[in-house]
Amino acid sequence: MGPPAMAFQALTLTPLPFSLHSSSRRVRVLAVAADQTPPPAPPSEPANSPSRLLRELAQRKKAVSPKKKHPPRRFILKPPLDDERLTRRFLSSPQLSLKALPLLSSCLPSAPLSTADRTWMDEYLLEAKQALGYPLAPSETLGEGDDCPARHFDVLFYLAFQHLDPSSERTRMRHVRNGHSRLWFLGQYVLELAFCEFFLQRYPRESPGPMRERVFALIGKKVLPRWLKAASLHNLVFPYDDLDKMIRKDREPPSKAVFWAIFGAIYLCFGMPEVYRVLFEAFGMDPDDESCQPKLRRQLEDVDYVSVEFEKRQLTWQDVAAYRPPPDALFAHPRLFRACVPPGMHRFRGNIWDFDSRPKVMTTLGYPLPMNDRIPEITEARNIELGLGLQLCFLHPSKHKFEHPRFCYERLEYVGQKIQDLVMAERLLMKHLDAPGRWLAEKHRRTLMNKYCGRYLRDKHLQHYIIY
Repeated sequence: MGPPAMAFQALTLTPLPFSLHSSSRRVRVLAVAADQTPPPAPPSEPANSPSRLLRELAQRKKAVSPKKKHPPRRFILKPPLDDERLTRRFLSSPQLSLKALPLLSSCLPSAPLSTADRTWMDEYLLEAKQALGYPLAPSETLGEGDDCPARHFDVLFYLAFQHLDPSSERTRMRHVRNGHSRLWFLGQYVLELAFCEFFLQRYPRESPGPMRERVFALIGKKVLPRWLKAASLHNLVFPYDDLDKMIRKDREPPSKAVFWAIFGAIYLCFGMPEVYRVLFEAFGMDPDDESCQPKLRRQLEDVDYVSVEFEKRQLTWQDVAAYRPPPDALFAHPRLFRACVPPGMHRFRGNIWDFDSRPKVMTTLGYPLPMNDRIPEITEARNIELGLGLQLCFLHPSKHKFEHPRFCYERLEYVGQKIQDLVMAERLLMKHLDAPGRWLAEKHRRTLMNKYCGRYLRDKHLQHYIIY
């Protein structure tokens, strides 16, 4: 058994000369170790040898390491303020100075204005106030006491023009940057609701589709620089640039932010009637302009069910801004309610819900509210109208595809969306005092997403009352 074993051992240890013959040259096949580290090269190794390339690659991997990316300074956590500094900061913040006006107080700057802020106000604020038709006297002289909203107009109006400019250290200060972004966050929903109420009363037979086109044509981001220039405010937004020569991505975002913030400040200090005056008088918007007309579409007009007050003439912005409900009105906004639910809808009341559904839905939503009416018949009439409006809200368009209930449902949905957006924006502003506008906008969007609104409806078990 000895010689055969020796022969087998010699056979296994002897390297086999294995080579590939080609027409040009001989290629030698080498074994590579498991760690992919090639053996040391002999002195006569050619320059294009595979083993040499592998060895150089391994050395390069060892020598070159990826650079560590440090986080930006604004993401580095800072040590928390001690109790004394935190108390001093909150007590000196203007946001906590007004207890009677919580919404306006939440939009004031989080710190007192600096000398640079006061300098800008002394140089440019009079020009801005004159362009929009406001008195040149300081707003602190208006009204009596700090509880008057108009007394804080100068500060909010100053913040409205302070869009983020990388070259300006003043606009990059935290109290200015956050104050401006919170104003434009509120102002966008103020504008949407203002135009929604105006067009619903001006065009009582129009569906929301054409109204949205009219709103986009008036306050779309492409036309906002034109309105600022029409009111001679473009020099305050772009003091060192020619508005007509700027490219869109540099012109539209600052114009949109400033325009929205202006109306956020006006709404907080003077209310919705002043918003209409500035829109149609100071900026000169014309809803009858040819560029604001919606595209033509086939639509069946609802001639039979229009309130009498809309039949006489087409309402103007003065009519909407100066409207005061009569003392015996059933609702806080009776004309807007009639623009969405005309009196002729009573004939559909018995065809939507059964007798027991209406009180269940009203009780779940917390209605009817307690009212102190002198005449009991007024309370009963209000509850009947409220029940009819709730029935139309739960009426899916598949039930009446071409009849008037679908028309009312769409208009109620349109105005309800705008009211919902503004109410949630005001709530977020009062809840998160230190939050910037972009964070609030994302929080607003995530709270009112369609899937969450459906979940809110199901949590109250109201989905069973939808009529399909």
